Amino acid sequence: MSVVEKLLTEEPFSLSHEEKIQLYETELGNLTKNSYANCSIYKKILDILAYDASAEHKIEEFPFLPVRLFKEYDLLNVPKETVVKTMTSSGTTGQRVSKIYLDRTTSTNQTKVLTKICSEFLGNKRRPMLIIDSKSVLKDRNMFSARGAGIIGFSMLGRGATYALDEDLHLDLDAVNAFLGKYAGEPITLFGFTSIIWEHFFKELERVDTKLPLDGAVVIHGGGWKKLIDQQVDNEIFKKSLASRCGDITVLNYYGMVEQTGSIFMECECGRLHASNYSDVIIRNPDDFSVCGVGETGIVQLVSLLPESYPGHSILTEDIGELIGEDDCPCGRHGKTFVIHGRIKNAEIRGCSDTYERK
Repeated sequence: MSVVEKLLTEEPFSLSHEEKIQLYETELGNLTKNSYANCSIYKKILDILAYDASAEHKIEEFPFLPVRLFKEYDLLNVPKETVVKTMTSSGTTGQRVSKIYLDRTTSTNQTKVLTKICSEFLGNKRRPMLIIDSKSVLKDRNMFSARGAGIIGFSMLGRGATYALDEDLHLDLDAVNAFLGKYAGEPITLFGFTSIIWEHFFKELERVDTKLPLDGAVVIHGGGWKKLIDQQVDNEIFKKSLASRCGDITVLNYYGMVEQTGSIFMECECGRLHASNYSDVIIRNPDDFSVCGVGETGIVQLVSLLPESYPGHSILTEDIGELIGEDDCPCGRHGKTFVIHGRIKNAEIRGCSDTYERK
């Protein structure tokens, strides 16, 4: 049984600080050695850094790849004929996109872990799901955009998936009302990307002065914060505004990226993003890349146990975040907790839904 398979038999936020260190120092070493042996570009990078992949290292000492390298190079640890799915990041016209190559093992583990993490917040029973997006996003099943992959991944957590937007991203109130009528009295889940929910769902409900009977629903959303921050809409404003049109709902943000699909960071009821057993977060000082402590702001580094078919187990993002604590959240879940403050200044616009074609 692999380490990921073993962890899937446990609660997703069960590992303490000491347990996580012991596990990750071993497994990150294995993932680093695997990438070093099978990805020539990764090997060149580590050789330039004079990094000894055979030595023992602390979690923060393992090398990280800048996330933008996935736009510049094909980084994979397996023969291309074993790739079953290629994930791509979103981007504006003319931008290069990241390409993430998944073999069957990595793809399966990502799906299982996403389900395990989300079940912690939604329960194990599959709830009716309203997707705040257009079905037209799902085109080539072999090459997923980050947005399309998110829809596919999260829709597997529910049943009766219904799309709230038409092909032009206009709110289809007839479809929404039919969905609500069919599942009246049942707890439901809404899923979508933050800016799309705001622009094409909430604002349209506001424009037509309509409220929806969604008491008890859970809204899961992520990505696309840049547009909202530019409009001076933060997490609290987003939640309150949505509730004003949808009733007594629970709104949970999540943080993740296509380079580490599956091992997302969910926001708990206390408003903190949580690292699960499958992932970790390190905040680094932008001046010297030293590790930041609690309450210090820096560049977000993400660590995951899931990537085997590509060297994505440790990546440096282009986001700014702040560590809140570890194993001390009032919600009772173990793991590091943190918040995201935004993008590095002048960083390229990217993400699951920061950009999409307007019609």
